[in-house]
Amino acid sequence: MDARIDPLAMLDLRVGEAHVLRNAGGLVSDDVLRSILVSQRLLGTREVTVVQHTGCGMLGLRDDEVAAAVERNSGVRPPLPLGGFSDLDESVRSSVAAVRDCAWLLHREAVRGFVYDLDAGALREVSDSR
Repeated sequence: MDARIDPLAMLDLRVGEAHVLRNAGGLVSDDVLRSILVSQRLLGTREVTVVQHTGCGMLGLRDDEVAAAVERNSGVRPPLPLGGFSDLDESVRSSVAAVRDCAWLLHREAVRGFVYDLDAGALREVSDSR
């Protein structure tokens, strides 16, 4: 979602070489799983790469505080989790696990997670071990 990042350039890809799903925090949500399902079942993709980045606004975000502020301003509390997290590598691991654990996805073996360092302009793979 971050406008500072060009995902195709970051991954050295050209238009048409990958399906890119972007959302706040780079989190694997139910909607992301739905999109991966469509990508795999209808379009033949076989690999999933989860990328989150340094300097992300979701890092350190407290869902309860933001939800309370939204409720104060609008009178309505958001009915869904916002997805704030405190540990970037752990968030990547959790999102990778969400894909691997999703029984209705065809291809769950080739799932990798990375952190993109905005300052260095480089990807760093996140290990599976906690």
